Amino acid sequence: VGHCHPDIVKAAHEQNKLLNTNSRYLHDNLVDYAKRLSKTLPEKLCIFYFLNSGSEANDLALRLARQYTEHEDVIVLDAYHGHLTSLIDISPYKFRNLGGQKEWVHVAPIPDTYRGLYREDHENSVTAYADEVKNVIEHAHNRGRKIAAFFAESLPSVGGQIIPPAGYFQKVAEHVHKAGGVFIADEIQVGFGRVGKHFWAFQLQGEDFIPDIVTMGKPIGNGHPLACVATTKEIAEAFAATGVEYFNTFGGNPVSCAIGLAVLDVIEKEHLQAHATEVGNFLMKILKEQQIKHPIIGDVRGCGLFIGVDLIKDQAK
Repeated sequence: VGHCHPDIVKAAHEQNKLLNTNSRYLHDNLVDYAKRLSKTLPEKLCIFYFLNSGSEANDLALRLARQYTEHEDVIVLDAYHGHLTSLIDISPYKFRNLGGQKEWVHVAPIPDTYRGLYREDHENSVTAYADEVKNVIEHAHNRGRKIAAFFAESLPSVGGQIIPPAGYFQKVAEHVHKAGGVFIADEIQVGFGRVGKHFWAFQLQGEDFIPDIVTMGKPIGNGHPLACVATTKEIAEAFAATGVEYFNTFGGNPVSCAIGLAVLDVIEKEHLQAHATEVGNFLMKILKEQQIKHPIIGDVRGCGLFIGVDLIKDQAK
C-alpha cells in the first residue's frame, strides 16, 4: 500500500482518538473487518483470529492443526515461517544452523522446476513432486509418526521465489488429508494482491484448491502490527473444545482493525492488484530481455510483484 499512506494514517488517528482497548471488549471494527476480509476468501474459511505478527499467526496455525488432528508432526518445504521457537523448528532455512531437525519435522523437496529434482523437461513434475510428499508421509508412518499439517508458503519466497506448478497443492492436500493432516497456506509474504491475478497466492493453483488454514501478516496492516489466521468452523470448534480460551491483548484491537479496513479500501480504490499485474509484467519483460543478453541470468520467474532472477555460473549445469 505504501509507507505512510494518508488513508491509513487517518484511519489510525481517528480511531485512536475515539477508543483503543483489548479484544475482550467488543467493538464493531473487529466484526466489520472480519466480514470484509471474509469476502476475499473462499466461504469455507469463515473463522478469524487476530494477532500482532506473522510469526504469531503461524504459531497459532500450528496449535490449531495439532488440536484438530490430535497429531504432532509437520511437513515443510525449504522455507522460513517466523522467529518463534516453534517456527524456527519448522524453518529449514533457520534450523540447519541451530542444532538441526526435530524428529517431528519432515522436509519435502521444494517444487522447483528450474533447479529442483524434477524440472521443465519432466513429463509430470506436478505428480512427481506431490509423490515426494506422499513418500515423506509413508516414511513418517513407518516410524510411528502421525502428520498434523503440511505447512507451506503459497509461493516459497526464502526458498528462492518459487512458483509451484499448478495442481501441486491439490495433489499434496489429497495425500495430507488422507494421512489425517491439514493444509496450512502461509500468505504472510505473498497475500493481499501481490501476485496481481488473485488476491491470495494459493488461488494461483486453481479454484478447486482451498487450504484448511491461511495465515496473514506483513502487508495486512501496512507496517502496523496486525496479523490473522483464517480457518474452518470444524477446526475452530476443535480448538475451542479444549476450554482454553484464545485471547490476545492487542490482536484485533479497534485501531488495528481500522487500519486493516483502510488497507483493504486502498487496495480496492487504487486498483493495486491490477497495478501489481501491470508493473510485474513490465518488469518481467525487461528482465527477460536482459536474460537474452546475459548468460549469468539462468531463469526469470514470477507472478505480479513476486519475481525471482536466478543467477548461475553455467547454463548446462
